Amino acid sequence: MSDVDLLDNIEIETAPNPEVAIIWLHGLGADGNDFVPIVRELDLTGLPGIRFVFPHAKTMPVTINGGYVMRSWYDILGTELTRREDEGGLRSSQLAVEALIAREKSRGIPASRIILAGFSQGCAMTLQTGLRHPEQLAGMMCLSGYLPLAGHVAAERTAQSLKVPVFMAHGTQDPVVPFARAEESRKVLESLGYQVEWHAYQMQHTLCLEEVQDIARWIRKVVA
Repeated sequence: MSDVDLLDNIEIETAPNPEVAIIWLHGLGADGNDFVPIVRELDLTGLPGIRFVFPHAKTMPVTINGGYVMRSWYDILGTELTRREDEGGLRSSQLAVEALIAREKSRGIPASRIILAGFSQGCAMTLQTGLRHPEQLAGMMCLSGYLPLAGHVAAERTAQSLKVPVFMAHGTQDPVVPFARAEESRKVLESLGYQVEWHAYQMQHTLCLEEVQDIARWIRKVVA
């Protein structure tokens, strides 16, 4: 286990003695409760038991919101998202996510049966952590977000991460994380050799029913 304090979190198990874990990271200003309702919307029939872990990010002042204190994985310094990045915050939260992965392993779920998932800032943290993880995870689910610290990925990503399936989904009318930013992130990942399943939806910074159905299909594919 990591020396990092374990984040407070919500757990939902679809069956006793789960064999799969999905660590699902929320967006800026939300908390772990944000995606709890999606569990009952996903068609997971026939799959082994899954433990969903919904952690709460710690609170911090967020520059783009006038220094208002809220739950955030890292500071957002401006609307450009990637022009100036909070590298220290990203790396600190990466350690916190790694601690959650370590706990699942200590409870008997191997890395190869652990999915990292995230929305918006949580998507950025999924990529920040998953690309650098020393073992092959079951998958990275990247919703309405972008690739942070893109210039560091080629040097820092692990060989094991290249084998991890990546699901990326984004709204074409997203006013928070522009669609072009997500496309740019996908192209960087593909140029580095990652296999990305890409989905675009006619929506803003949210999820839609078609996306939930696509997520369920993808989960089935990577853990069945």
